[in-house]
Amino acid sequence: MRRILIASVLLSPLFFTPSAVASQTATEAAASTPVRPISTGVKQARVLYSPNIDLPASANLPNDTEFVLKLNVDENGKPQDVEVVKSLNPDVDASVAAAVRQFRFRPATLDKQPIATDMTLTVVMER
Repeated sequence: MRRILIASVLLSPLFFTPSAVASQTATEAAASTPVRPISTGVKQARVLYSPNIDLPASANLPNDTEFVLKLNVDENGKPQDVEVVKSLNPDVDASVAAAVRQFRFRPATLDKQPIATDMTLTVVMER
């Protein structure tokens, strides 16, 4: 009898404390966290067309030179606000950015509707 009584006294805080803490945490979290809609129907923009990039004759680039660009792809799949973020040769940046402005994309979609989206594009120059 003593063992059952001791076990129930020792285990009782385990049953009551978590429920009290859990209800308090949920209430506090609900009050402090704004509700955001969640969508699982987002598909990223994809490159459909990319022209050859004409480099200046003075460009002396090593193999597999990477240029990282930030841009916005509009609802029609056209790049907007193209800017070079990382490059090995600043002299070539203007040529690469001009070529990326000619790219065409399949626009990003949300619930099967085209949307404008920001993206980071890495262009690798191979010789």
